[in-house]
Amino acid sequence: MSTGSNIEISASLLRTLHRIHRQLTDLRGQLSRGPRQIKAGEAMVAKAQADLDELQEKLKKTKLASDEKQLQLKSREARIVEINVKLNTAASNREFTTFKEQIAADEQANSVLSDEILEGLEYIDELQAELDSLKSELDKQKSEHEQRVVDVHAKMERLRSELERVEAELVETEKQIPSAVRPDYERLTASKGEEALAPIDGDSCGGCYQTLTTQVMSQLQLSRLVRCPNCNAFLYLPENRRVT
Repeated sequence: MSTGSNIEISASLLRTLHRIHRQLTDLRGQLSRGPRQIKAGEAMVAKAQADLDELQEKLKKTKLASDEKQLQLKSREARIVEINVKLNTAASNREFTTFKEQIAADEQANSVLSDEILEGLEYIDELQAELDSLKSELDKQKSEHEQRVVDVHAKMERLRSELERVEAELVETEKQIPSAVRPDYERLTASKGEEALAPIDGDSCGGCYQTLTTQVMSQLQLSRLVRCPNCNAFLYLPENRRVT
């Protein structure tokens, strides 16, 4: 495949075109990141809200379980009172012993239940403290996201304005491209963007690092249009390697 031609084109023009395409790539990249930053912020708020909702549900169930145990405790205490009344009117020693055993069993069960209720109340306090922390975290995430949205929109507005300016600069600069080159240039930049052009790096292509022949280097020195035999990029001499 032929990589050179007799078409003359200045390295300065190619350098400018490459600089503009790089700017466009950077600006478009920054613009594409804006919506992703907002979406990531929305995800952080959603996660904070989900964590809060989950803990609120957990706290609700824990409180219900605690309330049920407290009702159970009151019920057993009431039963102990009833049995104590029956104890005083027991008709036989056997009935008296039975009542005593029932009271002892209920008192033992109530002791265990009381410990469980106390542990449950302590756990509720821990959950409530964690819930307060999650509420603060949610408020923080919401506040930060609101500011993030404002900042991103302002930045994107500036970037759009800068993009319009650079695109206009590209249109004006491209008018200097020789007409014989224009179709290839447009096809290549449309498919490869900034990688359609590459500076010389030593004796290699700065895009793909393919070592270039002496003939290619000579054509570049003569300001001839040369394309990399490997990556097909339009080659040009960098600023510090002017035509001799």
